[in-house]
Amino acid sequence: MNARAMSPVLVGRSAELGRLRGALAAAPGAVLVGGDAGLGKTRLIREFAKDAEARVLVGGCLELGSDGLPFAPFTTVLRGLVRDIGIDGVAGLVPRGDTGALARLLPEFGEPESDTASGEERARLFEVVLTLLERLAERGPFVLVIEDAHWADRSTRDLLAFLIRNLGTAPLLIVMTYRSDELHRTHPLRPLLAGLERLERVRRVEIGRLPRADVEALVTQLLGQTPPPGLVERIEARSEGNPLFIETLLDDDGTLACELPESLRDLLLAGVQRLPEETQDVLRDASGGSTRIEHALLAAVSGLDDAALTRVLRPAVAANVLVVDGDGYAFRHALIREAVHDDLLPGEYTRLHTRYAEALEKDPGLVSAGRLWVELSYHWMQAHDSTWALVASWRAAGEARKAVAYAERLAMLERVLQLWDKVPDAAEHIGVDHVTVMEEAAAAADAAGEYDRGVKLVTAALKEVEAADGERDTARWAMLLELRGRMLYHLARPGFVEDLRAAVEALPADPPTILRARALSTLGNYVRITISMEEAREAALESLAIARALGDPIAEAEALITLFCAHIDYEDEGRLTEVGETAERSRNHRVLLRYYVIKSHFLEGAGRHEEAAAVAERGTTLAREYGVARTQGTFLSINQAEPLVSLGRWDEAMAVMNHALEQDPAITTRTSLLVLSGWVALVRGDLATARAQLARSREILRLKLNWLKTQDYFSTLWLEASIASAEGRPEEALNALRLVLDKGGMPDDARYAWPALTVGAAACTELGDAAADHLHRFEERAAGLEASGPLQHAHCLTFAAELARARGTLDRAAWEEAAAEWEALANPYYRARALTRAAEAALAEGDHDAAADALQTAAELADGLGAAPLAGQIADLLRRTRMPRRTDASAPLGLTPREYEVLRLVADGRSNRDIAEALFISVKTASVHVSNILGKLDVTSRGEAAATAHRLALFAAPRVDA
Repeated sequence: MNARAMSPVLVGRSAELGRLRGALAAAPGAVLVGGDAGLGKTRLIREFAKDAEARVLVGGCLELGSDGLPFAPFTTVLRGLVRDIGIDGVAGLVPRGDTGALARLLPEFGEPESDTASGEERARLFEVVLTLLERLAERGPFVLVIEDAHWADRSTRDLLAFLIRNLGTAPLLIVMTYRSDELHRTHPLRPLLAGLERLERVRRVEIGRLPRADVEALVTQLLGQTPPPGLVERIEARSEGNPLFIETLLDDDGTLACELPESLRDLLLAGVQRLPEETQDVLRDASGGSTRIEHALLAAVSGLDDAALTRVLRPAVAANVLVVDGDGYAFRHALIREAVHDDLLPGEYTRLHTRYAEALEKDPGLVSAGRLWVELSYHWMQAHDSTWALVASWRAAGEARKAVAYAERLAMLERVLQLWDKVPDAAEHIGVDHVTVMEEAAAAADAAGEYDRGVKLVTAALKEVEAADGERDTARWAMLLELRGRMLYHLARPGFVEDLRAAVEALPADPPTILRARALSTLGNYVRITISMEEAREAALESLAIARALGDPIAEAEALITLFCAHIDYEDEGRLTEVGETAERSRNHRVLLRYYVIKSHFLEGAGRHEEAAAVAERGTTLAREYGVARTQGTFLSINQAEPLVSLGRWDEAMAVMNHALEQDPAITTRTSLLVLSGWVALVRGDLATARAQLARSREILRLKLNWLKTQDYFSTLWLEASIASAEGRPEEALNALRLVLDKGGMPDDARYAWPALTVGAAACTELGDAAADHLHRFEERAAGLEASGPLQHAHCLTFAAELARARGTLDRAAWEEAAAEWEALANPYYRARALTRAAEAALAEGDHDAAADALQTAAELADGLGAAPLAGQIADLLRRTRMPRRTDASAPLGLTPREYEVLRLVADGRSNRDIAEALFISVKTASVHVSNILGKLDVTSRGEAAATAHRLALFAAPRVDA
């Protein structure tokens, strides 16, 4: 094999190259480039970058045993950027010039701005990286390439997902490559790809094998001449169109280098085995590293000086087995490295990794600071040295904590636990006991969302604490119980409240401690979801008293928030003011954001929609200032969208919700967003979208507890019932609402129960007497609800009017009062619905002029909203107001005006149901009118009544069909 083994021209990839260029022209966006190993993904990217009219930075994921290196490709990209524009240049691109967050990725930026490893710090890091990339793109088109994502660690995958989901308007293109053949059914990259593919700006490019014509073109390029007869066919048969295998099979004399290799490994090793023996030795050394190895590190491992190493490696570079990569080397393809490494004998394998570990311990500067301990952990593990592997893994876990790489920290801590029994005096080596390691691992699992593993770790730690000699460490015991309780809640498993109660009971009330205050606040926050409202209130009050006694404003604010949420009175804003003052005094941005969440929630629940939207928007601005707009700030999106929906500003609301849903928000936020966007789709007439959003919400509910927040639980059932009613399935609507009837007493019960009860009463109207029992239950449930604030009062009035309608009474005054309330609250949709019902009642009374006036106003509102189904219903009613009618209050034969209208329809041969629909009354009421008419006309059948009307020519005037 010689230096000619790579084609100077990219062959057979013009379509894929065109799609990449098209994506750059349409940026912002992302391209997911997949393909089997050896098909030329890296070559494609290199060709694209060479001619792209954009700045291109490339970072690759590293294969390091089974553990990825946290944020490895982003560290590489940042280092390249620093080389290009310097530390100060980067500082000029991030908010306030503060590069502290970037220090978690690259030591050149100094120490991290905070020693904590909280979710807020991780969110800030993600925000800073996104801002940096966007500002680079504002200077000119920018391409970020992340290669070999099949090796990406969890943190890298999370950051990639965040960046792609939050692309703004700057011309930023993110390209991610991965091996398709590596993605087994449970590979962690699979769900990321599936989620990203649903985004509008994301394209997927799958690289396939070369067809015969392209195989021939590639062979011709490699040989520099027309291939001899039969060669292309043999190469195509052996390579199956894989460019790497084609180049490996082809020798420089135009023959097959390895006619019939026994395996793929033999094929890949063939080129290596033709190199000088000393070169092969160094390649074996290089294979012990990752896909890329620094020159200095390889020199230290091989024992060669710079000159000797350069001389020995030159044949490998010339043969295209190695390629020069900055100040180091990379195997031409990862498959070659894997083949060389797998070919090592057991003794060679152990000695090689020992040499790597010893070289790194002797000179830690051979790799970047962020890589040192992960690399040492890996190499000592491969060298079967448990003691030093344990020490290195513990230190690697500490580095992962600084980098807010929770999943990688968990992996390192679990490695420590795995090695613990193999290392005598393990606690002395790392300075902490076994329980502490389990405790740290459980906390990492909690932060990483690996709750099942976390629960197992905490349970094991609790057993050790119980079994420990001497007095039990009460504080540790309580902290572990609280941690397990929170994780059990997230897993939707029973026992979380019991754990939280036990944690509180374990901590003495005297002397008071902040630990007890926070445990009480956590208990109060979770126990209220199980309808134990009084217990929640008592826990919050005690927590508040402790926080105030100890002068801790953060604990005080958290206790006040828990207390406020235990029972929200939408007519009492004073308590909210106290929460706000304490939150401001705490100067803690997490607490402040929680305050903006509950304040906007309160204002919307009080019917103060404009104020609610404004407060939620201010909260989002605050989140942006703290660098968490696209994470914690997303939670405020539902509180901004909900009042916009109430105000009829549906397009604005949908923009907010669609953007929030693209961020892959937390389950609670996602449920609310799905329900609200599904309802907007429903009232606009888009039943397919409404059903799809409902299905997604129902799927989330199946993952959660039966004692969910009413905001999620009742709202989903309300949407399900609304869709069923719109599709003419009133029985299914009532079935959906059964749980709303059964689950009374939950937090914020009335706010979310009233709309559901109104939908239920309307469904009872459709079913008539058959739904009498259901109607009674709805009435009983409503009787037990408060109507706190003007919004709930409006819902209460609407329900009462709908209840009367279900019993056959169209109460015009009730509907007019409800319409006036909705008008005062600036809610155009509910006002239009109430006006429509009032118009039906006016028509039933024979007051067509009043009906026409109400319908005209309702039509303008519905048309302005784009509420097509309601607009159609209103238009139908407007047509009916133009039917001929009597203008005097009297009627012949002793009939009332309403009975006269009923007789006219009987004379037309209408059934009781037809009459009910035409006059907007129940079937039962229509039957009563018909019975009265028969008695007054002294006839025994409908036919006789109709004959009497025709004989007397009561309805001689022509009429319009209803």
